[in-house]
Amino acid sequence: MSTVKQDLDRQIEALADAGIARERIYVDKKSGATVDRPGLRAVLEYAREGDVIVVHTLDRLGRTVRDTLNMIHELSERGIGVRNLADPIKIDSTSREDAMAQLAVVLLALFAQMDRTYTTERAAHARAVAAAKGRRVGRPVLVDAAKLEWAAHLRGQGETIAEIVKKTGIPRTSLYRHLPPRPAPAVRADGGAAVQRDDVS
Repeated sequence: MSTVKQDLDRQIEALADAGIARERIYVDKKSGATVDRPGLRAVLEYAREGDVIVVHTLDRLGRTVRDTLNMIHELSERGIGVRNLADPIKIDSTSREDAMAQLAVVLLALFAQMDRTYTTERAAHARAVAAAKGRRVGRPVLVDAAKLEWAAHLRGQGETIAEIVKKTGIPRTSLYRHLPPRPAPAVRADGGAAVQRDDVS
């Protein structure tokens, strides 16, 4: 017997031990991260107001903590409760008077917010590191080589970026990415242009 089959059998037995009739146990054999889950879809269609959906672990309800939390709230609005069996944090959304049960839902919301924050921060950090190393960030824009050559010529003639955008149709960000910057003129501390002379003693 495979490990997956053993794990599925263990979950079914745990649900049966919790008093769930076997004909009302809905099974998805794919990963909880799979979008198409006919078992979950079937139990959501079957459930009515006053019912309680019992899951072995909360990842059966959603691919992420946020998905799971949204599912719990949506079911609550339909008058359907959710209870889990094997997670470290026990959720029972049917017990509105139970302070600990409601605290568990609040903790789940907190973890969802933390997950979103960390994901955003990791993405921002990855973009910053890529930009610092000179890598392109975001979706690459294909630029016609002939247009780019024309843009470089216009730049050499002293055209502004705005004028080049208008004449070539190349987006401003692409021009900044592909065209070398104009060399900045050297200036003296008093603001005048510096002149280099070989005969300066």
